[in-house]
Amino acid sequence: MFSSCASHSSEQRPLLRHPKRCWWTPRHTVAVMGCLGILLEYCQRVNLSVAIVTMAGATDDDNTTTHACPGTNHYNSTVITPEKGEFQWDKQTQGVLLGAFFWGYATTNIIGGRASEYLGGKMVFGMGIITSSFISLISPVCARANVRVFMACRILLGIVQGVTFPAINTMLATWVLPAERSKFSTIAFSGFQLGTVVGMTVSGWLVSFKFLGGWPSTFYVFGVLGLAWGFAWCVWVYERPEQHPQVSPSDLRDLQEHQSSVKGAQTVAIPWKAVVTSLPFWALVATSLGNDYSFYTLLTELPTYLHDVLHYDLNSYGLLSALPYLLMWLWSLGWAALMDTLTKNGALSILAVRKLSTAVSLYGPMLGLGAMLFVQCDAVVAVVLLCVCGMLNGAVNSGYMCSHQDLAPNFAGTLLGVTNTVGALAGIISPTVTGFLIQGDETVWAWRQVFLISVGLYLCCCTFYLIFTTADVQPWNDPQSIDVASGEDDPDNLTTTTRHLSADGDDKLLHDHC
Repeated sequence: MFSSCASHSSEQRPLLRHPKRCWWTPRHTVAVMGCLGILLEYCQRVNLSVAIVTMAGATDDDNTTTHACPGTNHYNSTVITPEKGEFQWDKQTQGVLLGAFFWGYATTNIIGGRASEYLGGKMVFGMGIITSSFISLISPVCARANVRVFMACRILLGIVQGVTFPAINTMLATWVLPAERSKFSTIAFSGFQLGTVVGMTVSGWLVSFKFLGGWPSTFYVFGVLGLAWGFAWCVWVYERPEQHPQVSPSDLRDLQEHQSSVKGAQTVAIPWKAVVTSLPFWALVATSLGNDYSFYTLLTELPTYLHDVLHYDLNSYGLLSALPYLLMWLWSLGWAALMDTLTKNGALSILAVRKLSTAVSLYGPMLGLGAMLFVQCDAVVAVVLLCVCGMLNGAVNSGYMCSHQDLAPNFAGTLLGVTNTVGALAGIISPTVTGFLIQGDETVWAWRQVFLISVGLYLCCCTFYLIFTTADVQPWNDPQSIDVASGEDDPDNLTTTTRHLSADGDDKLLHDHC
């Protein structure tokens, strides 16, 4: 399953042409294993959202409702005697516990990106998820020890998971050429949407069946699966293509011919001055801010709006709470396949793919949130808009999420670490701003202000990206090349060692000059 074809055509291929390849290559192994790893870490992340309902039980304010939309009747308003949970956590404590993860998550993205460039994406990504799995296994013990211990456990979970997205981006920048980044990046990053669906659905099933004591099983099951994944990751995945025993000579030749577009074997010092004065870099940062802030508003705060204002109980409809993520996952895969086909046929350039995908993923939800301004008290229309907006956002995996690799493959991990940190901070700011705007005024008008902020961010940030982004590798990707162009001797930078397989299977080292 994880082997590649024995041989390919030896012709040189332009950067944008897609050569005929086997149905499965080591690049697929990297992307699929990355997807499964992200899936499991998201299961370990979102399971608390489901488990905490049973852990804390109901509180006295659960039966208090404010009818912002008179006459709505989308849920059963019968008052039920609260069922006490194992822990007597009030709503404020539950909110702090749910948000504790992001405080840790925001601290290690940049560190994880740079560590993956020094130590290797395989090690950093693998250790991040393996460590996360151990933390998941001890979470029930921490919860029963003390609420502060459990809070520290969730912060630590965020810290170790913060390194994973930059690390897998480093792996993709090492293994995949620009023409195929939409496809392989989408495969890997789609673990986020799929993990949310699986985590919410399976956690609900485990809790309801009282397996292994009910809520603790949501931590045990995903923790054990994460450790099993870690073993497979260590065995099946290699850091670089030239280290893999089954990579075809043709694949190695493709990477060598376009080595300026993929991450090199050497670690390069970051020219921070050149980076922070680069408009394409700031286009990435702005897009991450606008997308993540508005996305958290869309898929985190909008369900609150449906429940508190329209009194539409999403939990009563089971999979409906995870449906936007499921649609997003399916759309992201379908959109990536379409973009891959269009680049194969030469109908779209890489830059066109990035701009079109980002426009669909940000302008689409912008229009959806704009429509929320006119929905009034129609909960069904609001739910449909929620699902459509979430679905369209799935195109982002083929858009600006690939731009980190396009601009600077040598720093793909660090760049994603920077933008992911901005996104994590946006995830903290979004509910804070929303809470400030609706505190004591949970009306349709107050929520319109919430939606207008997101609409404005979507519009400004996406437009900024479309104007200033590029698919060209930036000069600061390899500062040594600037020194060479100035006449300095740097033979190590001018020579690349690539391994080819001979007919009898023996390894041969060929030294080709750039």
